[in-house]
Amino acid sequence: MTATEKVFRVLFLCTGNSARSQIAEKVLNRKGRGKFAAESAGSHPAAQVNPYAIEALEGHGYFWTGGEPKGMDGLTDEDWDFVITVCDRAKEACPFFPGQPVIVHWGMPDPAAVEGSEEDKERAFDDTVLTISRRLDLFLALPIEKLSRLALESRVKEIGRTGAIEPTARTK
Repeated sequence: MTATEKVFRVLFLCTGNSARSQIAEKVLNRKGRGKFAAESAGSHPAAQVNPYAIEALEGHGYFWTGGEPKGMDGLTDEDWDFVITVCDRAKEACPFFPGQPVIVHWGMPDPAAVEGSEEDKERAFDDTVLTISRRLDLFLALPIEKLSRLALESRVKEIGRTGAIEPTARTK
């Protein structure tokens, strides 16, 4: 990347900033290879990042370097290129952002809401990492600089509708 290439700023929002948005931030910051700078926040931040989220990230080679859930304070005044909500509550609570960021919703089930065995919970978080990773692969493949804003928004929204994967049938 040269000094003149734009770095696209992406904000992922969910309610607690303890799982889905944290996962998306970590995955994009690695896969984006300096072309994207991701952050995440929650409308009602949790006390800590969900340990299953950390375990799932690490299981896919995204080593946890720390970080705590944070709110949106101060982030709504910043210029973002993309704002992506990853839970329905955050979509409804999404505040106004200055400039003209592409704001889209990539809803997905809350893995923290899964009840059952430890394996069921681990599988839910693993599936979340895989779904987010797949969506971000599609996102990163977009010719962002060549698309009109309207076309870009449409394509990024479509990723949220169709970029999911089937739940895994993982064995230990």
